[in-house]
Amino acid sequence: MTQSKRYLALDVLRGITIAGMILVNTPGSWSYIYPPLRHAAWHGCTPTDLVFPFFLFVMGVSMFFSFSKYGDGLDKASLLKIGKRGLLIFAIGLFLNSFPQWQTDFSKLRIMGVLQRIAVAYVFSSLIVLSFKKRGVVLSAVLLVLVHWLALYVFGGDDPYSLEQNATIAFDRAILGESHLYRGFGVPFDPEGIFSSMSAIATVLLGYLVGLLIKNSDRHKLPLNLLMYGGALVIAGLLWSLVLPLNKPLWTGSYVVYTAGLAMLLLSLLVWLVDIRAYKKWTSFFVVFGMNPLFIFAFSILWVKLLARLIKISDVTGDAPIVMNGYTALYEKVFVPIAGNMNGSLLFALVHIVFFWAIGWVLYRNKIFIKV
Repeated sequence: MTQSKRYLALDVLRGITIAGMILVNTPGSWSYIYPPLRHAAWHGCTPTDLVFPFFLFVMGVSMFFSFSKYGDGLDKASLLKIGKRGLLIFAIGLFLNSFPQWQTDFSKLRIMGVLQRIAVAYVFSSLIVLSFKKRGVVLSAVLLVLVHWLALYVFGGDDPYSLEQNATIAFDRAILGESHLYRGFGVPFDPEGIFSSMSAIATVLLGYLVGLLIKNSDRHKLPLNLLMYGGALVIAGLLWSLVLPLNKPLWTGSYVVYTAGLAMLLLSLLVWLVDIRAYKKWTSFFVVFGMNPLFIFAFSILWVKLLARLIKISDVTGDAPIVMNGYTALYEKVFVPIAGNMNGSLLFALVHIVFFWAIGWVLYRNKIFIKV
C-alpha cells in the first residue's frame, strides 16, 4: 500500500478485535458475564459473536496489500511462505490446546481452535486470491457459502441447523475423530471445526475484496463506498437469516454476509473519523494491539492456562482449607471485594486488556514486531 493509500483505520480495527477477544475470553468468572459479552446460545448474533469474524475480515483486507509483493500470482516462493505461516499458526494453536503438555491426555486433545481456524482460513483463502482475479475470488466466496448451506441442508437431520442434527458433527467426527472435538456444547461439536471453516474462508475473501475496494476508491469517497456496500450486506444477511439462521458455531452463510457488512460499516466510520477527520489521539491504544495481534492473543491464552492450571493457592480463611487455582483466586480475592461478582468479573477482563496492552506497548516502543 502506498503511503497515500495507507489507512490507520485498518490497524485500529485490527487492534479493536484483539482487545475484544481478550475482553470476551477473560472474564473473572464465566458465571458472571453481562449478556453482550456472551456468545449467542445457538442462533443469533451478539456483539461477542462479531469479534472473530471481524478479525478474519481484517486479515483478508491486509492480505490484499501484503500479497501485492507476489504480483498477485501463485509461485513456489509464495506457496512456501503461505504454507510455513499456516503451519506455524496451526502448531501454536495445537500447542496451546495441549498446554501444559505433561498434564494432557492426548487421546482426547482438541485438534481445532481459534488459531487453527485462522491458519486454515489463511492458507485456503491465500491460494484462492493468488490463483484467481477479482471475478474468481467473488465466485469462490459465493460458492463456498452456498455449498456450505447446501451441505448443511442435505446432510443434516430433520432440523439441519440444530446443535444435535447439523452435518458438521458427522463430518468433523469422520475427519478428526469424536474424541478430538470440542465438548463445550454438551455434545462433541467443534465450532471451529473443519466443515464450518469452508464458510469462514469466505469471510476472509470478503475482506480481500474490500482491500481491492480501498485501493480503487478515492480517499474521501471510501467511507461512503464502505457504508453503501456494508449496509447492503447487512440487509442481505438479515434477509437470508429468515431461511438460514445467523449462527456463529455453524458459521452459516447468512452470518458470513451479515458480519462482513457490519465490519465494513465499522471500517467506514473509522476511516472517516481517523483518516479523513484526523481524530487520531485515541487510536494509539488499539494500534499497539494491532501491531502484534496474533502474538498478544496467543500469549493471553497461555497466561490464562498458566494461572488456571499451574498456579495453586490455599485459602485458609474458612473452617477447612480450600485449594484454588491462580485464576479463580485472583478474581475472588482481588476483584470481587473491589466490585462484586458481576462488575468484578468485568473489571478482571478489563485489567487484563490493560495488562496485555502494556506488553504490546513494550514491543511496539522497541519496534519489535513478532510475525506469526
